[in-house]
Amino acid sequence: MSQTYPSPRFSSFRAIFALILREMTTTYGRSPGGYIWAVVEPVAGIAVFAVVFGYIFDSPPLGSSFALFFATGLLPLMLYQNVAGKVGMAIKFSMPLLAYPRVKYTDTIIARWLLTVLTYILVTVIIVAGLIAFEDIDVSLDFIAIGMALLMAGLLGLGVGLFNSFMMSMFPIYQTVWAVVNRPMFIVSGVLYLIDPLPVFYRDLLLLNPICHVVMKMREGVFVVYDAVYVSTTYVFFFAGAPAVIGLILLHRYHNDILEN
Repeated sequence: MSQTYPSPRFSSFRAIFALILREMTTTYGRSPGGYIWAVVEPVAGIAVFAVVFGYIFDSPPLGSSFALFFATGLLPLMLYQNVAGKVGMAIKFSMPLLAYPRVKYTDTIIARWLLTVLTYILVTVIIVAGLIAFEDIDVSLDFIAIGMALLMAGLLGLGVGLFNSFMMSMFPIYQTVWAVVNRPMFIVSGVLYLIDPLPVFYRDLLLLNPICHVVMKMREGVFVVYDAVYVSTTYVFFFAGAPAVIGLILLHRYHNDILEN
């Protein structure tokens, strides 16, 4: 009697699901406390900036809530940074499991991307909805714009993460370089201010950063009075696609070398 085996597609699905469960356990633990920290960390940052800027200025650049203004900048930035970081470390993190023939390096990347994106989308929903309810803010949300902003952040993080995955696996020093490069992102991504009213030279310079477009798109979805005229989704998707293609080509070419090392 011939023995039947699961199709490669089904085997990949099972591997991804198992990797997601493993990631959930190792990252957030078996108790709800780990997931609570995923919410507490951005809330703490938002609260600090809201108190400091609320003391210095009479009103935020948009709306009436400093906390909501900073949340619309910080949350998409955190989504991008965590996706890029998690995907970048996916192969190194799951190296022992890649010895099994049914676990592919692409499975580890997909699993980490899915879990991180879903986690931070949920965190965004909880924080934004919580701020609106807690401060009794009268808003008219554009869910299409908000969804587009989160999609842009998630895909940009995936594209950069794929390139990072190769670089971090082949060159350990790159992880330190990446951490240093990312430090000023908080300042140059428009989290604390609006880019639109800046002088043309500085505005155009900052718009070279694709995260600025993501932040502006997010604010367009939350603040009905804000028209994000400088947002280019095409620009963001290009910066997501270019490193993704390069990263996939390099990983396909050198993944055996990475596993042997």
